[in-house]
Amino acid sequence: MGTFHTLDYIIFAVYGLLILSVGLWVSRGKKGVKKTAEDYFLAGKSLPFWAIGASLIAANISAEQFIGMSGSGFAIGLAIASYEWMAALTLIIVAKFFLPIFIKEGLFTIPQFIEKRFNTNLKTILAIFWVALFIFVNLTSVLFLGAKALDTILGNGDGSMVIWFILGLAFFAAAYSIWGGLSAVAWTDVIQVVLLVIGGTITTFIALNYVTPEGGVFNGMSHVYTTAGDKFNMILSRDNPQFLNLPGIGVLIGGMWVANLYYWGFNQYIIQRALAAKSLREAQKGLAFAAFLKLLLPLIIVIPGIIAYVMFTQPEGTAVIDGIRGDFLRPDGTINYDISYPWLIRTFIPTGIKGLVVAALTAAIVSSLASMLNSTATIFTMDIYKPYLSKRTDGSDLVPVGRIVVLAALAIAILVAPALDTMPQMFQYIQEYTGVVSPGILAVFLMGLFYKKANSKGAIIGVIASIPVALLLKFLPIEMPFLDQMMYTCLITMVIIVIVSLLTANYDEDPKAIPLPKETFKTGKNFNMAAYAVMLILVVLYTVFW
Repeated sequence: MGTFHTLDYIIFAVYGLLILSVGLWVSRGKKGVKKTAEDYFLAGKSLPFWAIGASLIAANISAEQFIGMSGSGFAIGLAIASYEWMAALTLIIVAKFFLPIFIKEGLFTIPQFIEKRFNTNLKTILAIFWVALFIFVNLTSVLFLGAKALDTILGNGDGSMVIWFILGLAFFAAAYSIWGGLSAVAWTDVIQVVLLVIGGTITTFIALNYVTPEGGVFNGMSHVYTTAGDKFNMILSRDNPQFLNLPGIGVLIGGMWVANLYYWGFNQYIIQRALAAKSLREAQKGLAFAAFLKLLLPLIIVIPGIIAYVMFTQPEGTAVIDGIRGDFLRPDGTINYDISYPWLIRTFIPTGIKGLVVAALTAAIVSSLASMLNSTATIFTMDIYKPYLSKRTDGSDLVPVGRIVVLAALAIAILVAPALDTMPQMFQYIQEYTGVVSPGILAVFLMGLFYKKANSKGAIIGVIASIPVALLLKFLPIEMPFLDQMMYTCLITMVIIVIVSLLTANYDEDPKAIPLPKETFKTGKNFNMAAYAVMLILVVLYTVFW
């Protein structure tokens, strides 16, 4: 079962043709009518809630989750699912408290909010930072992890094909996203998210069927749960070796909020879909739909890692898998956690279904790449090129420039991606290094939204000071979980913004403060019902798996 057969290639090719066809069909536009910046970067503000929700998840779920989170499932267990389940609640908060302000302000990009609330210099600094982050961290890690996974499944697993898969994924994502912009990305995402949920569920169920010698999905689940019970604890105890990655109750009330609010509330390639909604109510329903999908995801991206852990450690009653130790152990004897998901596909998924599952994994990778490329182009074009470099007043050069930026970003990411070959737990690495800069940026946004005395000086000094504060906490002699470091950095930055603003302002409210009448945060009945349902399900999940 370890190889790809003709039927798998046919199914995979059908997937590829379907995505390209839909992407190019959506991209065609009206005859004789040039795409405007709003058409290209915000899909003409026409997206319905189900396309927004599906596209949010497709943009979010990538190799980083399938490969990295499964690897963390092997190493840590279900506790890593807090990133997914807490994200569901975060999406509800973003929909209720952040979106109404963003949509009312008519934003194309998140840095534009900074310009409206503070000043152009800070907006430009953040725009440059985000373009660099998207290219050198997000795009490169998704390309590399995706290529590594495909090399494990389709190649020899020795890394010899990684560069070819990097090129293939890059060109596939570019093929439909360059021409069509956000509408092509969002509408193909609807297909991609259906595929990745179906493919991911199939992988989990088939893997469970092989856990015990007698087989059966329910037998497998029961065996995994009884033999690896400690892997199903959501709240890790202090003596757990992974406590520094997920610090117990601190996950629920501490730094995880910083990571999630930054990612879901102020991340261009996520929030751009909501900004492209038909209306505020539609955008809010879209985020609620995404929250429900988030609750499902640990089943298809964390549980496979725990299954691989049980197969590797071979507790009594587990089916014996030949050669498993050789597959997972590196030459130096350490465990390669991130191989868990691709190994399950290569080892257990039968012909035909394997083509579908690999298509699902590719869908997750390509949809994220396309989203990141589109958002990199949006920020560069609208926040750097338009104010500083554009010679035209009618905006006719913005879409062509956006397309050139997509190609340039992709070229840089292709060159940098192979250098990521030495990372142990990729998902944790990305969280940790994004965590040095995200708390300061989150503090600036939160104070800009909800503290009317915050001014530009406070924001600029706060965001600059946040980097040395984060590094100081990171390199303290006492070891501190990086989620705690993020929380303290965010709180310290907020205090700095308050102090500097109070010392430098001679008015009660900053002239650029955003008025927030009560009706700003009123939400529809459908959204409210969905929000209560999400919260209820989370209470049940954390009670069961505490």
